[in-house]
Amino acid sequence: MDGDVVISAEEIVDAAVVDERPIIKEPESVEMTKGATSTVTNIPDKDPLFVPFGNFSDVETIFKSEMFYPIYVTGLSGNGKTFMIEQAAAKAARELFRINITIETDEDDLLGGFRLVNGETVWFDGPVIEAMRKGAILLLDEVDLASTKIMCLQPILEGKGVFLKKINEFVECAAGFNIVATANTKGKGDDTGNFIGAGVMNEAFLERFPITVEQEYPTNAVEKKILGKVFDKLNLSDNEFIDKLISWADIIRKTYMEGAIDELITTRRLVHISNAYSIFNMDRMKAITMCVNRFDEETKTAMTDLYTKVDGSPDLVTEPKLETETETTESDDDNDCPF
Repeated sequence: MDGDVVISAEEIVDAAVVDERPIIKEPESVEMTKGATSTVTNIPDKDPLFVPFGNFSDVETIFKSEMFYPIYVTGLSGNGKTFMIEQAAAKAARELFRINITIETDEDDLLGGFRLVNGETVWFDGPVIEAMRKGAILLLDEVDLASTKIMCLQPILEGKGVFLKKINEFVECAAGFNIVATANTKGKGDDTGNFIGAGVMNEAFLERFPITVEQEYPTNAVEKKILGKVFDKLNLSDNEFIDKLISWADIIRKTYMEGAIDELITTRRLVHISNAYSIFNMDRMKAITMCVNRFDEETKTAMTDLYTKVDGSPDLVTEPKLETETETTESDDDNDCPF
């Protein structure tokens, strides 16, 4: 037709503008996968060997109140700090989550993190978050071994909950949630050399614990009940040995407190000795010697010598002598040296 402009196919191709930019697709909504929360009830079992003493009733009262009231329990090694807390939770029928703190413990260990499950990343709550959701008791065992990474617990120690930034979720403390920490020191470090790794803790962290419980070793009467239960469980009947052990340990502890010796005998070690006594055919000295071998030679010798004086039994078995080859008494010429 007249007046119409005719454009060839070649001209159309030449005039086309090709956009080489990558095509941007709208992101698909991604739903994060969470691991299942544990449905196991973590109420500790009541231990028939436990004998309540010290601040046990106070801790039990706090647990039964179901108030948020953090407790810091301090004391020397082997005097039953953790055992007391577990048994207080058992008696109060409260769930308990125990975390053993080390210098490597971090936010991932405490609050949770992503784990690879069947090729996909899955979020799992840490023990702190599980305890918070369940309104359970959180036990931070050996807390003075921690680094500053434990400061992620600051808002939780205030009872205000915590924001999990990795999954954009705020977790509140359920009713009944509480925190208990145990330590060999009061968070000011250790200058005795007995608790290597115990550091100076952040003052703001320590200040969030309303009360501090000082756990002492049990009295002689209580310790006699403890060993009596252990002996009964082992089918042993030797009250005299129990009395000797308690007197021996008491002397060593008093000497330790006076600064005259660097080591002491804990309640836990007395239980170890009781078990060894059962295993090694009621050999008192062998049981004691094997259980104090962990100390340096001078301390070990002082402790075993002290026990022999405390016991005073004429038939007390001493450390076994090394077996030697029987000397030959034959005088035959064949046995004479040929040179």
